[in-house]
This record gives sequence, C-alpha cells and structure tokens, in this order.
Amino acid sequence: MTTRLSLFNSPLLLGFDQFERTLDRISKCSAEGYPPYNIEQIGEDGLRITLAVAGFTMDDLSVLIEDNQLVIRGRQVDDKTRLYLHRGIAARQFQRSFVLAEGIEVMAATLDNGLLNVELKRPLSDPKVRTIKIEPARPGAGRSDARVVNVGSDRRGVP
Repeated sequence: MTTRLSLFNSPLLLGFDQFERTLDRISKCSAEGYPPYNIEQIGEDGLRITLAVAGFTMDDLSVLIEDNQLVIRGRQVDDKTRLYLHRGIAARQFQRSFVLAEGIEVMAATLDNGLLNVELKRPLSDPKVRTIKIEPARPGAGRSDARVVNVGSDRRGVP
C-alpha cells in the first residue's frame, strides 16, 4: 500500500480539493505521446493548441468540452478497398485532453495542412479586493455548538 502525499493538505488551503482531482487527471493524461502538440501564447489573452494530425480529415476529428476539459478525439476508419503492399502509416485513433482553467473559452478550431489549431481565450483578471465588515457577536451565538477536545489526554480525560 502506498501513501500519497497531498499538496493541498495544509489547513491554510481551504476548498482546494478540486485542484487535487485536476492534478490527478493531468498526471493520467501526461503519459500520452500521440499526437504531438504545441501550446503557444498568442497575444496577451490568447492561447493556441496545435496538434499534428496528418492523415485525419475534419470528419475524423472532434473537439469537445467535458467538465472543464478540452477533449480532442481522432478516429480513422480503414479503407477496405485498398490493398497495401507495405503499411507504415497506421489508421489509429487518439484522445488528447487538456484541463482548462475557469473562464478559458474555446474560440475556434481549424484544420490546415495536417495541423489542428484550437484557439483559446483566457480572461484577463483584475485583482479583487473586498472588505468584510466585522460585527459584534450576539450573546450566546456560536458558543453552544462548540465542543471541547483535550489534546494529548488519555481516554479518561486525564492529561
């Protein structure tokens, strides 16, 4: 049995369990090597993912967004009418997934000379500052539900 070290187990990081699940998905997808791809910064707020999909037509490819993941699938069907004397180019299928941060939008997908380009736009964020008003507690509010736990004591409650 292996023990897994969590990056987000600090009590100062609240609500980051979704990030941990995302990292798990990324690690599972990172071993894929086909098809090769590039990711480029395009301008201040743009990204482009380019996949080398030589031999695939637009009908062979699909680009979907599933649960904050960009999923690109390719499927080629063998042409049964061809008789190959040598077959070095296999008709293979693939699935390549990219986890998208909140707010990233897929703007377009184009196929040009065996390269599938997926254009993304990420929102420019402005730093947000919000002041939380501190109010006096109501008498008895919040205290009745508190439970006292003696740390370091044995079962009898004796330290």
